[in-house]
Amino acid sequence: MRNRKISHTGILVSFVLLASSLFAGRAASAQGAARDTNGAYAWVDGAHLWFRIAGHGEPVVVIPGGPGDSHVYLTPWFDRLSKHYKLIYYDQFGTGKSDRAKDPNEYSFERNVNDLEGLRKDLGIKKWVVIGHSYGGMVAQAYALKYPNSVDKLVLSNTFYDAEMWQENDDNSNCEIRNQYPGLWAKLMKLRDEGCVSSSPQCQKLYGEVPAGLLYYYDAGNAAKVRTDPRGFNPQVYYRIVGADGDFLIEGDIGRLDFRTELKNLKMPVLIIAGRFDRIAIPRFSERFKEYCPQAKFVMFEKSGHLPFIEETRKYFQVVEEFLGAFSCDLLSK
Repeated sequence: MRNRKISHTGILVSFVLLASSLFAGRAASAQGAARDTNGAYAWVDGAHLWFRIAGHGEPVVVIPGGPGDSHVYLTPWFDRLSKHYKLIYYDQFGTGKSDRAKDPNEYSFERNVNDLEGLRKDLGIKKWVVIGHSYGGMVAQAYALKYPNSVDKLVLSNTFYDAEMWQENDDNSNCEIRNQYPGLWAKLMKLRDEGCVSSSPQCQKLYGEVPAGLLYYYDAGNAAKVRTDPRGFNPQVYYRIVGADGDFLIEGDIGRLDFRTELKNLKMPVLIIAGRFDRIAIPRFSERFKEYCPQAKFVMFEKSGHLPFIEETRKYFQVVEEFLGAFSCDLLSK
């Protein structure tokens, strides 16, 4: 590993710190989906993807963040959508209860996008509402652009529109850590001087010492409300997709993404959500969604960080359900 000293840029602490409702099963698909007691498995592109369905009505799929996190941190918050919709949680390839790759090079952003379409087909759904949080919002954008006929409505929550925005958020996170935890920062710089990069086990251990409340919340006490997956966060997925030194320098698949010029072409209804105190998807960049996707409804949550569905739960789901319901009523009236 080449030793290089990198000046202060950015650390985007992954969802290692973030990481149910009733299961409504379905009959095994033609591909022979396996079952478990808390969900089922769809066979997509040579791998089992875990999913769970609750409720009835218009189908709504929720894409978790990371990359490398399972659906668990989204529960039980999104469960309330199952009162009026068919809610679908799932674990992306390499996360949660879904299959792991034998070779980390099998993990990719493109696969996450295509797997979502494979899951839709396996479930026999014609169109669905797609909700993506954080990294999941990037998957949602790419999915809506590539498979527009599969998306009824699109909700993008606390997410990014290109690699530059993700890099800026790395930089912002790094600044917060350096200023608030100088001792930890000094240890990290020493490791980097010795040739370690973000994906090195020693660095990952230090990142785990950064309190989630520093970066993710308006009220740091809300960090205690997040459920963590006993199977844990998968760093192989994370560093394969963001790059081996992705907490300082965004490369990998994320480094090639840029949706800015394409978002205006989305024809389905779009809702974009941001948090005023989000130090990951920071408002200085989030507000530019209004320029890149002017047809969307944009809502800033004034007392939230990166997870407004936890910090302003009632308002968050009121906004989401009003958005979904309003468009449903509009369609019925035509």
